[in-house]
Amino acid sequence: MNNPANQSDVLEQLAQVLAERRQADPKSSYVAGLYAKGLEAILAKVAEESGEVLDAARTGDDAHLVHEVADLWFHTMVMLIQRGLQPSQVITELQNRFGISGLDEKASRQAG
Repeated sequence: MNNPANQSDVLEQLAQVLAERRQADPKSSYVAGLYAKGLEAILAKVAEESGEVLDAARTGDDAHLVHEVADLWFHTMVMLIQRGLQPSQVITELQNRFGISGLDEKASRQAG
């Protein structure tokens, strides 16, 4: 999976698997179980993973930090799919921000 060609579409591949798991038996799939518990359970998991990322960042252990960020991204994607959104929408939003000052982008959100 270290091939850049594979990396470029891993989010889309994962999104497809996560969408398929919405139809799976919650007893046979961790992700199906999360979907069955509903959005609030998914949000709680995202919050938990966010805290674990912060804790890992404080330890100085880069491998642990990467592992925890992967968990956070995974659960954030579960949340997006639950809401009917795709990672491509987030990527498009990030692409739209290129060439825009972070200060200007933040100001535009506050004005709107």
